Amino acid sequence: MFISSAFAQTAPAAAAAGGDMQSTLMSMLPLLLMFAVLYFVMIRPQMKKQKEHRAMIDALAKGDEVVTAGGLLGKVSKLGDANIGVEIASGVEVQLQRSAVVQVLPKGSLK
Repeated sequence: MFISSAFAQTAPAAAAAGGDMQSTLMSMLPLLLMFAVLYFVMIRPQMKKQKEHRAMIDALAKGDEVVTAGGLLGKVSKLGDANIGVEIASGVEVQLQRSAVVQVLPKGSLK
């Protein structure tokens, strides 16, 4: 009983899959559309934001006022290849990775 119904179900599917290329393309179309939407909604804006962040970090200069990922506000006092020195109070300097800088503030923001 079960075997004969299994043969009955697979026979038309095998015939349709072997000869019709258009139905295969139409079945893949929703997957391709979902990937395209995902690219334009999520991946592309994230890449743009990452590029802007890298440009901001490369443009850091001595005297810039910055905000770090940890919430520290300070003035850049030393620049290195991978690290920066940020003065968070007079006489208090911390070493941070360049990537920890989230935002560059306008001059005169810190008093």
